[in-house]
Amino acid sequence: MNMSVKRNRSFSSGRIALFALGISALSACSSQGVKMGDDEFAVQELVSTTSLQTTEYPATIKGLQDIEIRPQVSGFIVKLCVDEGAMVHEGQALFQIDPTQYKAAYDQAVAGVASAEANLTTLKETEAQKKILHEQKIISDFEYQTAVNNLLTAKANLEQAKAAYAAAKQNLDFCTVTSPSDGVIGTFPYRIGALVSPSVAEPLTTVSQIKNMYVYFSLTEKELLALTKAGGTLKEQLEKMPDVKLELSDGSIYNETGKIDAVSGVIDQTTGSVSMRAIFPNSQNILRSGGTANVIFPYTMENVILVPQSATVEIQDKKFVYVLQPDSTVKYTEINISNLNDGKNYIVLGGLNSGDKIAVEGVTRLSDGMKITPITPAQKEAKYQQALKDQREGNLASAFN
Repeated sequence: MNMSVKRNRSFSSGRIALFALGISALSACSSQGVKMGDDEFAVQELVSTTSLQTTEYPATIKGLQDIEIRPQVSGFIVKLCVDEGAMVHEGQALFQIDPTQYKAAYDQAVAGVASAEANLTTLKETEAQKKILHEQKIISDFEYQTAVNNLLTAKANLEQAKAAYAAAKQNLDFCTVTSPSDGVIGTFPYRIGALVSPSVAEPLTTVSQIKNMYVYFSLTEKELLALTKAGGTLKEQLEKMPDVKLELSDGSIYNETGKIDAVSGVIDQTTGSVSMRAIFPNSQNILRSGGTANVIFPYTMENVILVPQSATVEIQDKKFVYVLQPDSTVKYTEINISNLNDGKNYIVLGGLNSGDKIAVEGVTRLSDGMKITPITPAQKEAKYQQALKDQREGNLASAFN
């Protein structure tokens, strides 16, 4: 009785081991793309198609405008009103320069205007009285003309005093350095206590307008011609250009697309390239002026032949495929491919034609002139699924035929 149990257990263990071995073998066949028969290989017919491709160009990010903030008056910085990197609005105070001397000049100008106005009032009254006396022949022409000239001088002095007042007020206002636009503050090379003037080498800071950002990149002359050969005005050509994406320095893709809005009218003789500009919205302030990225430029290639990368063999940087011949043999054929690919397929530039049939699996076990039994990828997949079914149902013999 015990011997029978042991035999049954041994037989069951053997079936389990064989079943596990079958699963392992099928998994290996599936993962390596091995043929399902001794001479059967999956073959695919090539057809011309349209391929959507992208290419990347190094780019520099700039604000719509980077405005240098420079002092208009000389003096010591007494207050920093914002911090580096802060968002500011037009007219917001950024720095305070010591206003003491400018306040004194302003007060003096105010007093000068008041004095000139008072003198003008007096001379107006004097001129009016002299005029009456002159009309009555009581005073001479010279005396009346002197009164008129004094009045004109008083008016000129008042205008001069007002000009001095305007200059003094402007200088006093310049002691508070404000932002000329909305934007983001840059770094501060000068801080409290630093003596600054309009002639300082570095600006106090920079305000970058970053609501929308410019992204600059370059295309070769040939690439630009390919994009603009359809003709039309520059505006029409720009409108036809596709939206572009932006790959940030950390490898992530920016969530907004950009539009090319400007093309340089001059080709750089040194590099043979043309400067392009795209504009991107920056509502979340992710993009920063001075940053770097890659512009992802999409375009469509018409009437191209694609081959799976797994169907190629590489030898010394050259790519080869096995082309099925009318007598069911395969021919070892070199192909020329584009340097652009989607990671799964190669774009064939030469060596193959539409209608050719190539082996797409098991190519590492093929050789030039080898005779095969071609099957379609769909037939190969059907045979594999049938083998899995036979295995699940315990038909191990048919599963490996």
